[in-house]
Amino acid sequence: MCVLVVVIFVMAACSNSDSNDLETPQSNERVAFTKKVDVFGVPIYATNTTGDHKLLHAAGVLAQYIDNNEDSEPDNPLIMAALLEGEGAITMTRTQGEMRGAPRGSRPRGQGLYDEETHLNAKEQGVFDGALEEILHMVSDVGWGGAYPEVFGRVPGTEIANAMDLARGGQFQEIPDEYPAGAWYSYDDETCDYDCMASEYIYWAFTSFLGAQDIPGRFEQVGHEWKLTTRALLQEQDPAVYAILSNPEYKFPSVTPDGKYTGTTLTIEPYEHR
Repeated sequence: MCVLVVVIFVMAACSNSDSNDLETPQSNERVAFTKKVDVFGVPIYATNTTGDHKLLHAAGVLAQYIDNNEDSEPDNPLIMAALLEGEGAITMTRTQGEMRGAPRGSRPRGQGLYDEETHLNAKEQGVFDGALEEILHMVSDVGWGGAYPEVFGRVPGTEIANAMDLARGGQFQEIPDEYPAGAWYSYDDETCDYDCMASEYIYWAFTSFLGAQDIPGRFEQVGHEWKLTTRALLQEQDPAVYAILSNPEYKFPSVTPDGKYTGTTLTIEPYEHR
């Protein structure tokens, strides 16, 4: 049995001079978080500059990560409980610049996602939907890691970390000057620590497992950091992570989310950050 938590926000009026607003560098339009969608108790907050269709698409993607068979019930109650207990959330702005320009206290907490990187019907257009990545980061970090810390905890010694160490050719706490020959996961962002590296590894592995990275030209785009862009390559070259992701105990999605969720109706509600 799954218990859905309804989050109730107290609404209050605010003036145009409210410090919770920010101004886009491109215009004089005031930007604020004004709307949200509740997905099984997990909120997606969005600014007034975020398109409603992009917000609803992101909500559909989140719903499909939680309820992949779309029967209006979370597939894994343990993961659902961890998402709620860990206060998982997504925050959407129109652009990366808007997100960076928002002071920490002026926006709700959550994994960032941008309207500009969110693509409807992405695979049909031969592009990758950024919502698949950012929403999965939140779901796996908060939900998977919270429900199964010995497996998906992003610290050395967990099952997923051990698999990542094999994929990188060693256990590197910091980015090495050069990855060993034969490594198939070689992310080189100097700001990304071990925790971050594990989160990125889960994203690459799971989206490849689902077939979401199997797009013409995708390897040429991302091969410098991830080489196993198809499910077949993942199964052949990274059997450790493949065994983890295919374990039926976790009841993970088997179909790539496309945002076209047909379960519980998702609706946009007004929101004001306080």
